[in-house]
Amino acid sequence: MHRKVIAPSVLAASLLLVIPASAASSVPGAPGIGDPYYPASGNGGYEVSHYDLRLQYQPKTDLLEGTATLLTTAKQDLSRFNLDFGLDVSEIRVNGVKAKFAKSGASELEVTPASPLQRGRQSSVVVKYAGKPSEFKVDGWSAWQRTPDGGVAAQEPDAAAWWFPSNDHPLDKATFDVSVNVPDGTAAISNGVLQSQSSRLGWTRYNWRSNKPQATYLATLAVGKFDITTDKTSSGLPILNAYSQDLGDNAGAARASVERTGEVAEWLEGVFGPYPFNALGGYVPNVPSGFALETQTRPFYSPKQFANGANVSVVVHELAHQWYGDSVSVDGWKDIWVNEGFARYSQWLWSEKEGEGTAQELADWAYGQRPAEDPFWQVKPGDPGPENQFHGAVYDRGAIAVQALRNQVGDEKFFRILKGWPTERAYGNAKVGDFVRYAEKISNQPLAQLFETWLYTPGKPAASALNPAASPAARTFKSPAKPAAEPKSWKKISATDTVHDAH
Repeated sequence: MHRKVIAPSVLAASLLLVIPASAASSVPGAPGIGDPYYPASGNGGYEVSHYDLRLQYQPKTDLLEGTATLLTTAKQDLSRFNLDFGLDVSEIRVNGVKAKFAKSGASELEVTPASPLQRGRQSSVVVKYAGKPSEFKVDGWSAWQRTPDGGVAAQEPDAAAWWFPSNDHPLDKATFDVSVNVPDGTAAISNGVLQSQSSRLGWTRYNWRSNKPQATYLATLAVGKFDITTDKTSSGLPILNAYSQDLGDNAGAARASVERTGEVAEWLEGVFGPYPFNALGGYVPNVPSGFALETQTRPFYSPKQFANGANVSVVVHELAHQWYGDSVSVDGWKDIWVNEGFARYSQWLWSEKEGEGTAQELADWAYGQRPAEDPFWQVKPGDPGPENQFHGAVYDRGAIAVQALRNQVGDEKFFRILKGWPTERAYGNAKVGDFVRYAEKISNQPLAQLFETWLYTPGKPAASALNPAASPAARTFKSPAKPAAEPKSWKKISATDTVHDAH
């Protein structure tokens, strides 16, 4: 038997001929997207353009079964990539071929495709899974809320890992199709437009579609027994609101608030410009938590938000987020002021419209409520830290910063900024610095010092900082050092102070 001996150098050269260049250069994607507040959130190496979720949920047992199809594009040559997910996975296919997978950490799912993914290539990732979302916990905490008749996924900064695999960070937005099969007599509420509804063999399937980019934490699912109302805005936008049939004493106040969604959205269009999505609404499930959340097109409201009567102010807050937070989302979670400062300020503008206290009076009052030594003033709204991401200072001091901007540039330029920004950054992401530069461009004024004072400097700013030396066109206000009286709207606005205190 004759054996041909191949020199090592020749062997190495021949292997290079049969191994694709992408395979030789491919590397695993990062297990995080690079957000210093949440290092494990999101993933590197790819982006998702669309999620197709086909689910079945049994309220009695809390069993969720699903098939998720993700349409992705590799941003580098990938030998492996991660998904953020916590339920049990039975199979993953990448481009139709079975892939290897393994869990890593609390909610990392490592996927190794049969062949490396080439940079720029579009791929399909199909994940089959099942589990009880309420049993999946991270540090003892669950984002899935069980209810007497079902369950709800609505949390910030993340909730996706409890019900679908994703690249879970606002930097990677996608469109969504969500199809949910539930027992007859039970409804499934999600984002966007209800495309169809059909029943078969004791089950009803609801098909929802969100056709504009949506962050994963803004995707929502609520299953339970709901009373549903529908309507349209004057411009023809469909409105769908849903209320648990078991809201008790809060039922009337909840409806009296959320049923004004269309009215509030039409008013906000006058403040922030055209509504950025194709559907409106809200839902109030029977959950024990007390917060609300700007889930895209259909905000979630805890019934506790209406425990003291109707509160349209919380509806204003969550709908304002559709522009500031949903259409224009944070670049990183440190930029939360771009969401919350403006959502809170929208409540002040609503108060001004309703004759219950001007935005300036509310800024004066908020400023005067806490002495200089209060720890409140040590939180920097422009970079509060993960432990203070939803601190009151991000809201109130953040909104005072918006009023200081209004005082500085005058109403004409101020409202041009409020309307122009969501158009300038529609369906994208932004940092605080991006907003500052945009405001400087529109106002033709240097504003860095104003924002440095209100957003980044620990300590209570001087009263004069709320009424800076302004252009002749700017309005003149009284000193905020000693407000005359509590604005009429203050208690309703204060009742929403825990609006995003999800934990």
